[in-house]
Amino acid sequence: MQENLPSCLFNPIDRRKLLGLAGAVGLSHIATPALAQKWPNKSIRFVVPFAPGGSSEIVARSTAAEMTKTIGQSVYVDNKPGAAGNIAMSEVARAEDHHTVILGHIGTLAVNPYIFAKLPYNVEKDFKPISLLAKVPSLYVVNPKVPVKNIKELIEYAKANPESLSYGSAGNGSAGHLAFEYLKLTSGFSMLHVPYRGTGPMMTDLLSGRVGASAIGAAAVIPFIKSGKLRCIATGSSKRIPQLPDVPTVAEQGFPGFEMTQWYGKLAPANFSSSEIDLLAAETSKAVRAPSSVERLHADAAEIIGDTPAQFAEFIAREQARWKQVIAKAQIKAD
Repeated sequence: MQENLPSCLFNPIDRRKLLGLAGAVGLSHIATPALAQKWPNKSIRFVVPFAPGGSSEIVARSTAAEMTKTIGQSVYVDNKPGAAGNIAMSEVARAEDHHTVILGHIGTLAVNPYIFAKLPYNVEKDFKPISLLAKVPSLYVVNPKVPVKNIKELIEYAKANPESLSYGSAGNGSAGHLAFEYLKLTSGFSMLHVPYRGTGPMMTDLLSGRVGASAIGAAAVIPFIKSGKLRCIATGSSKRIPQLPDVPTVAEQGFPGFEMTQWYGKLAPANFSSSEIDLLAAETSKAVRAPSSVERLHADAAEIIGDTPAQFAEFIAREQARWKQVIAKAQIKAD
């Protein structure tokens, strides 16, 4: 039978070649899946361009915690405040690891392009929208030492005490800055603006009375209102919020059509592929609508969105058109 078998089986050198070839073919079937690694293949860094303590922190951490359960990798929040969010936005725009995303915001996406002469990032070219996560109504609050209980009294007090009353914000161009400037333009009064480096530091001075007033996202300030440490004189929402049913909106107090909400969305650097964006959008929408997220965010008066990349892109464009006009009228400038 030997003459019917390949001679290479009896030639030591040829047999080694044949076995080597067979091994290589077998290993190729094993190695191919390993080379085509599933994305994401490491932890996802979710950058928040503001200091801890504000609504951005609450929205981001809630979303990150839920995504960690479903996307196959951990998602962690990294706060990188500074320069009205420009430092973080610029860094993430140039990230090349395909595992870094950022929390977009009314300030970084719709305001900074119009208050900075030279912005270190381009909203349209450097980023791809993923999903609008949530909208949070701005609440107009005062330190209890300030003797006002509504918007009308605030305006009268500010006019009578132009040097003694100031309002604080998380920084020039922040949502709180816009909210008060929008109110000032609408109602025709003036008040000194004191910008801080983040909501957290500003809250410290507001609670102590170093600044008298502020407009802050509901999520960050409701506990202080309920404990009596701050007094809410109006909500920027289109209707009263369930958490503060006795507090009227600005519109109810003589300014029809007035609405001021902060909003937060997720974006990725422009080098992300369409498949990566689609996966992130699906997982993000799922995370923000998860029962635990809904419970947490609704408790803080947030309106949950979780839309598509195309819808978020359209929303950003509308907000840019809106705030461009307000910025020009209020002459808001960067530091």
